[in-house]
Amino acid sequence: MGTFDLAAIGTGLAFSESLGELSSVLRAGGAAGTAVVQAPPGTGKTTLVPPLLANLAAPAGKPRRVVVTQPRRVAARAAARRLAALDGSRIGDRVGYTVRGERQAGPATLVEFVTPGILLRRLLDDPGLESIGAVILDEVHERGLETDLLLGMLTEVRQLRGDLTLVAMSATLDAPRFADLIGGAAANAGTGDAGTADDGGGPAPVVDCPSAMYPLEVEWVPAAVPRLDDRGVTRGFLDHIADTAVQAQTAAVLQDAGTDALVFVPGAWEVSYVAARLRGRSSPGTEVLELHGQVSPAEQDQAVSGRRPGGPARIIVSTDLAESSLTVPGVRLVIDSGLTREPRRDANRGMSGLVTVSCSRASAEQRAGRAARQGPGRVVRCYDQRAYGAAPAHVTPEIAVADLTGAALVLACWGSPGGAGLALPDAPPAAVMGEAGEVLRELGAVARDGHATRLGRTLARVPADPRLARALLDGSAAVGQRAAAEAVALVAGDQRAPGADLTRLLTVVRAGKDPAARRWAEDARRLEAIARKEAAAVGPSAVASLVSTAPVTAAEAVGVVVALAFPDRVARRVPGHGPPRYLLSSGTRAGLPAGSPMTGQEWLAVAEVSRAVGRDAAGTGAVIRSAAPLSADIAEAAAGQLLTDTVEAQFSQGRVKARRERRLGAISLSSTPVRPSAEDGRAAVARALAREGLATIGWSTAADALRRRLAMLRRELGEPWPDVSEPALLARLDSWLGPELEKLAGGAATSSIDLTVPLRRLLPWPEAVRLAELAPESLKVPSGSMVRIDYPDVSDNAASGSAAPDMAGPGQAAPGQAGADDAGRPVVAVKLQECFGWAETPRLVDGRVPVLFHLLSPARRPLAVTDDLASFWSGPYAQVRSEMRGRYPRHPWPEDPWTAQPTARTKARM
Repeated sequence: MGTFDLAAIGTGLAFSESLGELSSVLRAGGAAGTAVVQAPPGTGKTTLVPPLLANLAAPAGKPRRVVVTQPRRVAARAAARRLAALDGSRIGDRVGYTVRGERQAGPATLVEFVTPGILLRRLLDDPGLESIGAVILDEVHERGLETDLLLGMLTEVRQLRGDLTLVAMSATLDAPRFADLIGGAAANAGTGDAGTADDGGGPAPVVDCPSAMYPLEVEWVPAAVPRLDDRGVTRGFLDHIADTAVQAQTAAVLQDAGTDALVFVPGAWEVSYVAARLRGRSSPGTEVLELHGQVSPAEQDQAVSGRRPGGPARIIVSTDLAESSLTVPGVRLVIDSGLTREPRRDANRGMSGLVTVSCSRASAEQRAGRAARQGPGRVVRCYDQRAYGAAPAHVTPEIAVADLTGAALVLACWGSPGGAGLALPDAPPAAVMGEAGEVLRELGAVARDGHATRLGRTLARVPADPRLARALLDGSAAVGQRAAAEAVALVAGDQRAPGADLTRLLTVVRAGKDPAARRWAEDARRLEAIARKEAAAVGPSAVASLVSTAPVTAAEAVGVVVALAFPDRVARRVPGHGPPRYLLSSGTRAGLPAGSPMTGQEWLAVAEVSRAVGRDAAGTGAVIRSAAPLSADIAEAAAGQLLTDTVEAQFSQGRVKARRERRLGAISLSSTPVRPSAEDGRAAVARALAREGLATIGWSTAADALRRRLAMLRRELGEPWPDVSEPALLARLDSWLGPELEKLAGGAATSSIDLTVPLRRLLPWPEAVRLAELAPESLKVPSGSMVRIDYPDVSDNAASGSAAPDMAGPGQAAPGQAGADDAGRPVVAVKLQECFGWAETPRLVDGRVPVLFHLLSPARRPLAVTDDLASFWSGPYAQVRSEMRGRYPRHPWPEDPWTAQPTARTKARM
């Protein structure tokens, strides 16, 4: 077939100057060389390196194919067509491509461009890649999940195949990292031997290419409105981008009529919005083109093919497709929003999706560089330098933030569950990978040891999320293979459902009214063929049994398949007024977009839900992006593994109550009152005690007093007196509160339980006979009255040591005050007159603890606090007498308290 004419192909391409160095590096590596190519976008590396590798393989005999990965379908198609055009051959002959749903390659193809997902599935089917001589991983700096997986897996393939050439290509300055990975350092990962350059175990050689950039003018034109708000990119900011693009393009065309503009915005919706505004405001004759994954292949090819001879000026509005994967000819002006879409995962809510964030500084530089590849250029950044400086230096690796269910299945099929032993650029987060493994086990895709089952290998062959792949097979038996395939192709595609309604989107694509309708139809046909071939891989499902008696309509089929794929996202409308809110079986609440045709539907099968605020979220913090209506019976059958029927007992309002709860995950289906069993009652009481402590039952006055007395004895004497602190009592409930717990579990009210009797079960014998002596309930004072002793709180007993006088000096507070600290002290509050002549302060617990007296006025207001009565009578009493006898003349205030008769009465009644 002949070799590629690299001189002709490389005319005008900067990387042609580096071909000699790369060729020498690869030849020096023998039959299987490795290298990392580091070259800025637009230098021609994607065009020149693949034919170079094909030429190097030609002299060895029968040529083997060179496979080149491109992270996006449009980039794979464009790269193949460009190389074929430069080679003068037809696309599909010497140069071809394979993307999802489209293949232009044959037996004679020497260079084939593919997406990473295509190569991953080929690797699983043919781990040795026997028909392939070289693999080039392009755009590795983008850190796509599938490209990262390929890096690790191909490194292992090279250990088995000594003749496989592996080249990684990056547009940023991180080549040494990838050189370590695909060289011997990665090959010896886990062995403790990093290898050396001499034994082939060192890093792969790095081949640089000088920048092909011309002078670039940078202009900062920040908007007066915020770029983002709670709902995403603001319309005001998009208007600013469009208006800035019109002004900049008009000025640029006046200077050079051949100037085309490239506008970067984060997503397909923003592309359409800005393009529509540009069509109404740009100069007459200006061609406005859209470039993103949802437009048709023909429209994508038109956008990346350059201006036709004599054609009008062009403005291409693009997502980050045109950032590094594609070179758009004629672009000398770039308008940059500074925003991008990146995957994010909300572990708490179980949601994954794309969020709008500031692009990295590396991405901003690549976007700007698109304006200076073919001549002096200009970039207008629609944000300020402060926002640029605050942006991350590099893009966040997708493996660190994305849902890893699909990746976990690939790794399980490869024989490296969770990535174990595989040399990846970044290890997957352990928690996220663990959750992914659990999902795969529920699907039956992996065994207990993490390796793929036969069903798992079948699911891996389906070009969709493993959950959708399983739903394709299960749903085929329920709604038919064609309907299931259409639903899976719809959910797996890039189209945005209007009003979040998947059934409406299905109607649109079936009618061919959507730009992606053709690709959807091709995907559906391919998935139908897979479903037909693999139908025996799964057994009958509950849904299939249900619909056999009550067949579903075509409109309902989408909901059935989505519910089978994502049972944790089956949702039910939350009763109430205001915007519609739905509760997902996972426990997440979410709103519906305003005006959605599904408003009012009782049940939904949700395919996509994402974090959001604003009107659509309806105060839930999330919004449903795509869903389909569902019947209650189908919801229960599809999510049957989440269905529970339990009796839930709760301790409420002083007694155990129980209800029988039927739930679909977090969704309550029915709730009826029932009589609790003894076991359920005991569990409810235990939960209440663990949550609220013994306050759940409550302490009567007598029980509290006994507990305080026991706490003081424990503090002063220790064992065998029991520890009656809250933690200690809760830790040994069965030993003292067992009968009462059984009564409560049986439905008795807490008001019928007095904890005094249970506490007495803790008394130690024979020591308990001295309880009244060591810690009496009351104290007889000289007047003959029996006055209750107030023992300190249990917490005070635990915190205090042996009681000692709280006051310096004589041990008493100033007259007329109760200022001493009572913590940890037994207190007797008694009228001063009842204690006349009392010299010896009583002491409790075998004389260890003096009683603290609160001496009161006839109105029972505190006059003094003391634990030394003799000192009080001899000193402070005289001041108290002089202040109080005029206020209370009917009560005795003798000059000599030692000889006065103690009394609780007035003078007239003595």
